[in-house]
Amino acid sequence: MLWNTNYIKVMIANFTLYFAFYLLTPLLPLYLSDEFAATKDTIGIVLSGYTWAALFIRPFSGFIVDSFNRRKVLLTFFFLFFIFFAGYIAASTLLMFAIVRTLHGAPFGALTVANQTVAIDVLPSERRNEGMGFYGLGNNLAMAVAPSMAIYIYEVTGDFNILFWIALAVAGTGMVVDMTVKVPVKAIVPDKRKLSLDRFFLTRAWLLALNIAFFSFCFGVLSNYLAIYSKEEMGITGGTGTYFLILSAGLVVSRLQGAAGLRKGRLTQNAAEGVCISLLGYLLFVMVPNAWGYYLSAVLIGLGNGHMYPAFLNMFISVARNNQRGTANSSILTAWDLGFGFGILVGGVVAEVFGYQAAFWTVVAVNAVGVALFLFATRAFYKARVIC
Repeated sequence: MLWNTNYIKVMIANFTLYFAFYLLTPLLPLYLSDEFAATKDTIGIVLSGYTWAALFIRPFSGFIVDSFNRRKVLLTFFFLFFIFFAGYIAASTLLMFAIVRTLHGAPFGALTVANQTVAIDVLPSERRNEGMGFYGLGNNLAMAVAPSMAIYIYEVTGDFNILFWIALAVAGTGMVVDMTVKVPVKAIVPDKRKLSLDRFFLTRAWLLALNIAFFSFCFGVLSNYLAIYSKEEMGITGGTGTYFLILSAGLVVSRLQGAAGLRKGRLTQNAAEGVCISLLGYLLFVMVPNAWGYYLSAVLIGLGNGHMYPAFLNMFISVARNNQRGTANSSILTAWDLGFGFGILVGGVVAEVFGYQAAFWTVVAVNAVGVALFLFATRAFYKARVIC
């Protein structure tokens, strides 16, 4: 059965970890600017540290998840992810905050791999594509609720520490939920092959990884600089939460709509539709700098990413062997982090030198390259390597 108890618990845990993440993400640039007088490029460097740490740990976490008891690995990383939120409360200088933020990325990177791999384990094999498509709803719902709640709480209280405490509590709740998940016990068969790159990164999916990094670059810029861009360039001061709410609604709708296609194995079709719709959304965002273009772009970007990401995830899994599920999950997340981190870093530098409008035109250009790469190369690459 698709909606079994363990699968639902893993989805709830996924929601909580991303809720804690998204509760802070949209307002951290403003926090660094207001509390520490950080410049735009400094903000980019500080915030990108989280992603670089996640990027560094993910190839190793895939190997760990495939090689050791998954439940113990999952709970260990969840505890570390939970406890680091207390560090934000204690950080009194920009340097301390930067260190805590960077280190926090490591357990986040490993936890997302472990939780996603456990989700695959508790799903019936014949419903895996569909189930992994629904699994991402936790991320999307978190993105819909958390930024809006964060902005509302901050507007009412003006206190970032309250947000840090809420994130700590939510992460702790997710950890408790994951403690009750019954993970199928599978014998760990020692892999006697020499250590190679394929043990840490799914080399069979290298072009898929490169391609999705183009799309995560765009989302890295959007999610981290939307609030400041909206305020400074468009004069929209209270619409960031609404933007993420609309974007997330698009993600949820497209995941529900695309479930039938995933169930029937139409992965490349779903991905192609998604990347093209997202490109239209980013174009609209920069070409129509008013409220209509602003909010309509959220709909299109949400719909596009909701089709694209589950399709890419299942393509990674489909080109991997059964004993490489953790590696497949870590590989797509590593690729996503790589693009996301470059997006934060490059977006901050471009915004500092040329302004935020130039940063978002860069997003359009990168997204267009990603679409062309998928349509003319990646689709054929995947079809030649699919295993299951």
